[in-house]
Amino acid sequence: MILRKATFSELHVIWDILQEAIEQRKQDGSEQWQNGYPNEQTVHNDISKGYAFVLIDNNVVIAYAAIIFGIEPAYNDIKGKWLTNDDYVVIHRIATSNTVKGKSVATYLFKLIEGLCIEQKVYSIKVDTNFDNVPMIKILEKLSYTYCGEIFFSGAPRKAYEKVITGR
Repeated sequence: MILRKATFSELHVIWDILQEAIEQRKQDGSEQWQNGYPNEQTVHNDISKGYAFVLIDNNVVIAYAAIIFGIEPAYNDIKGKWLTNDDYVVIHRIATSNTVKGKSVATYLFKLIEGLCIEQKVYSIKVDTNFDNVPMIKILEKLSYTYCGEIFFSGAPRKAYEKVITGR
């Protein structure tokens, strides 16, 4: 499996994977991703800005994440405290194909993102998720992300996590 930047030719495959994740969140009884976000334009914007990454297995896209080497304005106002004030990477819109559900692909994706961060000499990853996104919270805890407090997107509270990576 390899992690690489997505291309516009993959937009529809990425959107299909995100739609599967949106439906899964709905089936789980979550309000996360049930208001028209993310959408196809979100993916287009991610690709345009260089944020869109895909996980490829045997030439097939099996997972997606927006990986942002930069500032997330919502993270400036946290109810709590981040572990660091250093440069950081933000991960948004993580989704795996239904064809690989239950195979720890999201966990593997996070590990590859950590490697990408080390290559770029950025040693902090910040992530947020909905309070009811139990699968994501379990992944973050399993990978030793630290709960740092709450941030707000569109007025809604989100759980905020950070992991400081070793490898300097």
